[in-house]
Amino acid sequence: MTSNRRRIDAHQHFWKTARGDYGWLTPELKPLYRDFLPSDLAPLLKEHGIEGTVLVQAAPTIAETEYLLSLADQAPFIKGVVGWVDFEAKEASQQIERLSKHRALVGIRPMIQDIPDDAWMLKPELTPAFSALEHRSLTFDALTLPRHLQHLLKLLDCHPTLRVVIDHGSKPDIRSGEFSGWASDIAALAKNTSAYCKLSGLVTEAADDWTVDDLKPVVDHLLETFGPKRLIWGSDWPVCTLAAGFADWVSATEHLLSSLTTNEVDHVWYQNAIEAYQLDLQR
Repeated sequence: MTSNRRRIDAHQHFWKTARGDYGWLTPELKPLYRDFLPSDLAPLLKEHGIEGTVLVQAAPTIAETEYLLSLADQAPFIKGVVGWVDFEAKEASQQIERLSKHRALVGIRPMIQDIPDDAWMLKPELTPAFSALEHRSLTFDALTLPRHLQHLLKLLDCHPTLRVVIDHGSKPDIRSGEFSGWASDIAALAKNTSAYCKLSGLVTEAADDWTVDDLKPVVDHLLETFGPKRLIWGSDWPVCTLAAGFADWVSATEHLLSSLTTNEVDHVWYQNAIEAYQLDLQR
């Protein structure tokens, strides 16, 4: 059912398996091991009244980022692209500068969750890349797990003007229900930084038979700590389909936000994404 409120999906993916740069995408992930392209998502966006998306990288290559930017040129509903750059490369800042010339590029996301060194983001040699993001007013998407949050807090202390969006609430362990460490660390980030946090990717961290009640403690904590003006809705489609359909996550979100005012709900679904990613909806 189409909503009468404006909505943006601030976290979705596309991929073409023949490209061969998705190391994590194997035949074992059968529901995801096929091409997902704009024509697959467009009907879902129309059904749920979503007028634009932020397309997020899924492979650690410059080539994939350029591919996503080419898709943005073809699909008007893609309002922004979060790409990838090797932060450790000597030419990282130059690559960020070059990619930023494409009007659709709004941010960069290193795949921190896959890096063995939990404190990787604090390496001094990464400073030029972070400084380049600040200089170009690009958003840093933090793909972190709970164990990274204390390091992320230190990073933001060093880069207070860096605009940051934490992906998927930093993936609390909803499945086990043991997320006290996550709760305290995410609260510290919310209190001591200006970071935004995505309300996305939670269903794949829950049990297979998840219910809205399983998600509620996590979402309530994020609302309490970040507040409705720093939470951003995203579908994480098609990854979300491992645990829920697009419509299921939309419906769950509506229930989870039902205690908010109309203005607060509009911020989570729409306004915060525009501010966090500096989106130009006319592009």
